[in-house]
Amino acid sequence: MVVLVLMAAAFLALLDTQIVAIALPRIVSDLGGLDRFAWITTGYLIGGSAALPVFGKLGDLFGRKRVFMASVTVFLVGSVLCGLAQTMGQLIALRVIQGIGSGGLFICVIALIGEMFTPREGARYYGWFSITFGAASLVGPTLGGFLTDLANWRWVFFVNLPLGLVVLAVVSLLLHLPTHTRAHKAHIDYAGVLLLVAAIVALNLLTGWAGVKYAWTSPVILTLTGGCVVAVALFIVAQRRAADPIIPLRLFANQTFTIVVILSFIAGLIGLGTLNYLVLWLQTVLGLDVEQAGYALTALMIAVVVTSWLSTKIIGHSGSYRWFPVLSMAVFALAGALLSTAGPDTSVPLTLVYVLLFGIGAGLNMQALTLAARNTARMQDIGAVQGTTNLMRQLGTGLGVSLFAALMTSRLGTGLNERLRGKTGASLSKDGSLSPEVLGRLSSSVRAEIADIYANSLRATFYAVIPIAAIGLVAALFLKDVKLADGHGHGSADSQEPGDDTATSPSAPHGES
Repeated sequence: MVVLVLMAAAFLALLDTQIVAIALPRIVSDLGGLDRFAWITTGYLIGGSAALPVFGKLGDLFGRKRVFMASVTVFLVGSVLCGLAQTMGQLIALRVIQGIGSGGLFICVIALIGEMFTPREGARYYGWFSITFGAASLVGPTLGGFLTDLANWRWVFFVNLPLGLVVLAVVSLLLHLPTHTRAHKAHIDYAGVLLLVAAIVALNLLTGWAGVKYAWTSPVILTLTGGCVVAVALFIVAQRRAADPIIPLRLFANQTFTIVVILSFIAGLIGLGTLNYLVLWLQTVLGLDVEQAGYALTALMIAVVVTSWLSTKIIGHSGSYRWFPVLSMAVFALAGALLSTAGPDTSVPLTLVYVLLFGIGAGLNMQALTLAARNTARMQDIGAVQGTTNLMRQLGTGLGVSLFAALMTSRLGTGLNERLRGKTGASLSKDGSLSPEVLGRLSSSVRAEIADIYANSLRATFYAVIPIAAIGLVAALFLKDVKLADGHGHGSADSQEPGDDTATSPSAPHGES
């Protein structure tokens, strides 16, 4: 019962991005601020990214149940306030608060499962995350459209309240965990929190603006880059000095943890960073309409969910996760290589097979890396370990979107200008883009040429996937074949260290809070 409720909480966090996206046109129509509407999503993602390592560590210090309930409360309060927002500025600010709650509750669910079950047992329950992710991806757009049409956009926020209150009630009454005693008083690393948030905000803005809103060499981008580097450097110094650092640097002495961090970053960069460009390929190169591309995207999500779920079943049975990240990176490289050879003349079924390979690659690493990270963690480090690896996956996603956008647009504008100028019957914009009005007047021959231009431009992103996946493949080969532990202990064999400052009092399997 408790695990199902925890999954319901994770579902809320995963659902929110999907459900709100469909309501954005109505929100802009009501509140205005078209030039800032992207911040409704960006603010939520920044808040969530910052919360992952911070709330993970707070759970390690002050109890995961307590921090989980605080996170759910922040998420629900943020949801209600978002629904009551009267201006675009208010909504953006409140979405940051809601995102903080979302990131906190998501990482706390992962850490709670890590505390409630041994790594071997946890494989079964981490597999449920795959189903939860798939359900949120499929239900979100439909539910968001239904609520927006039936009531109004504010209900895409209010809908979180009933299920969220049930989660709070059930967890409060039924979740019982062992009590932990610490050798020293817990200290919140305030300097680490501020510097980490500064670095995350700067990096998110950098990946969102570079090459899109501002040139890579513009003062804004250079300032953000410098600020991010300085914040990261100061954060590392702060972690060395803090009594209870947000991300304990000693964790990186463990080879498995370090490799998982690297692979999580690469998995986010490729698995989610390429998603928009796969959809763009389907629509511009193959000529699929929005509905058909949506079906293809649904199939990709199903591939992610099924592969992830099956991998956790196998890992739970065998106790070994080592070869799944290796296979994931190999499949990513294969998918990039195959799509880089495709074009407008490639059949739709064959192209869909190539696209599904990206989903299979993502599914092979999704929970395997989570389990590998959990297997390295001592009980008092579960939140910090999972928070760090999940943060790296999100940062990889942001960098991937920016990197692939830069690679594509650098070719796209030039190609459109050089090959289509004078053929469209209308002038092109400075970057070579075509307006919908111009596209509607194009002949079939020009449309075919546009498909070829987009194919050539998008191939740059798939060419880039190959070496990045190759780096991940080499890193994955260095993973040790450490079996998932059958007991809680203090992490895997290669992660034990002196100085464990936490003792667990005797208790029943799930103890008491």
